[in-house]
Amino acid sequence: MPLIPVSALLDLQHAHFAVVPVVAQAGTALFPLIMLAVTSTVGLLLKPRELLRVFRQKPWIPALLIALGLGSWWAVGWMLSAPAAPPTSSRTQPTTVTSGGQRTDWAKVALALIAEDAAAKERAGVTSSTILPVVPAPALSLQPATTTTSAAHSAPPAARFFRGDARRSGHLGGAAPRGLAPSWTFYAQDELNSLYLSSPLVAGEAVFGASCYLDPPRSYGTVFRLDAASGKPRWVCEFKNATSKAEFKGFFSSPALTADGKYLVIGQGLHTDYDSELVCLDANTGTVRWLIPTPLHLESSPCIEGDLVVIGAGAVEQGDQHKPAGDVLGRGNPGFVLGIRISDGKEIFRAPVNDPEGSPLLLDGICYVGSSMNGSAVVALRTQSDAELKTAGQTRELWRTPTPFPASGAVTLAGELLLMGCGKGDFVFAAADPEGRVIALDKTTGAVRWQTTVPDAVLGPIAVVGTVAIVPVRSGEVIAIDLAAQGKVLWQASINKKAPVLAGVAFTGTLVYAVSNDGYLVVLDATNGKPLERIYLNAKGKPGEMGLCTSSPLVLDGRLFVGSETGGLRCFVGTAP
Repeated sequence: MPLIPVSALLDLQHAHFAVVPVVAQAGTALFPLIMLAVTSTVGLLLKPRELLRVFRQKPWIPALLIALGLGSWWAVGWMLSAPAAPPTSSRTQPTTVTSGGQRTDWAKVALALIAEDAAAKERAGVTSSTILPVVPAPALSLQPATTTTSAAHSAPPAARFFRGDARRSGHLGGAAPRGLAPSWTFYAQDELNSLYLSSPLVAGEAVFGASCYLDPPRSYGTVFRLDAASGKPRWVCEFKNATSKAEFKGFFSSPALTADGKYLVIGQGLHTDYDSELVCLDANTGTVRWLIPTPLHLESSPCIEGDLVVIGAGAVEQGDQHKPAGDVLGRGNPGFVLGIRISDGKEIFRAPVNDPEGSPLLLDGICYVGSSMNGSAVVALRTQSDAELKTAGQTRELWRTPTPFPASGAVTLAGELLLMGCGKGDFVFAAADPEGRVIALDKTTGAVRWQTTVPDAVLGPIAVVGTVAIVPVRSGEVIAIDLAAQGKVLWQASINKKAPVLAGVAFTGTLVYAVSNDGYLVVLDATNGKPLERIYLNAKGKPGEMGLCTSSPLVLDGRLFVGSETGGLRCFVGTAP
């Protein structure tokens, strides 16, 4: 049966007619309408994402379908139970009374159902607009909510980005939670099947995150702000444009927040996506401020310094061959690094770098970024505009240091050193002969100071506290190394022998929180790697089957925040001293 266009059904919103359950004329008139509703609904059922979108944007549609169904059921019952009319020589109009003798205005019934549905939505704090305010969002403070003597808490506010700051520790201050107990779980609206691939960002009592809903060959996503204590949404944004209702692509990128807490920036798109955009939102309202189009995808997580944000645009590749797929011009685009002025969305520079999938680090006007497939290097870029560089007689590239394998992770700061993980495998494909490295580079010159060999690729960010670094390894392990001893291995612990560790860890100095891609969160003693706790993150009734627990945990003031494949965005609190 052909699918009736949804637009035809939507046009009924403006039709003025009464639904009257009569046997002949009205029944004949209603039959095409009923078939229209049935065929459109059946067609939409085959595309559940579209069905949810239509019902959310036009809440009167489900109410109207219910009213039509009730009307049809009543008409059939009335027709079967009505006594036969005596013969007559003249044509008479059928009556429109019920068996009780009182006329039923079905148009009013439908309108009442619509009003009831709207009232229920209003009570639930959900609207069909782009931004879904539940409670007014207070102005952001980047200082933690509780008082502490931690140096991290007394420092002036700085921009927040992937893993919190340049050390990528995933610990923003306060107590390291022990005896983890679930506090709350959040799913984006109508997205019970959505994935939380990206890592949350926490500032004070605000939690920012993003979701990804797979509906092959497309993906969709939402960006949201939650209350850290309750998990209740302050706002949820799923449309790039409130007028056109253009939806975001799925999110793998993790958000970054300006130092003043006003603006949130995040990349969109998955590995096979072209034409993805960098998104800037008002952090207090969720309103989209600007969009920067790119021909590629933005799985990289942005980094902010002052009024500048930088992000890597990765190549769209041909399967496991890791060769850039052809674009509309018939040639592959290998990737580039993008620099944008946050205050007005103006592009400052676009520097070619092969596959900068990892998250860059922005320090004192220099952008440090890894070059992954087809690049295998760490690159330092000046971030001034082309005109400023030309006037100063400088080149964009400050230095470039080759790495033995693709550098796919995030750049981490450790004093005057930069730490970069690399390896043969990637997020999807394991190498037949796995091998990885941790490389320490001089921040100023790019010279390699030392290297440590690890069993497999390092894809997540390396976390640093003091002179100890924790390295997540694709083989399912985390490794502690001593930065003061040229990367000497202190201990090595297995998180899951059957599943890779693709995410970064949270490292408080005393505890390490690591996640395997099949959904297990393991708490380790940071002094020796001994496992202390093990928690399953995915939904019990729907275990993750795709190995997509790639969200890195974040710890602040005794709480732990982390995304999952099927268990939503989750918060745990410590119950043990």
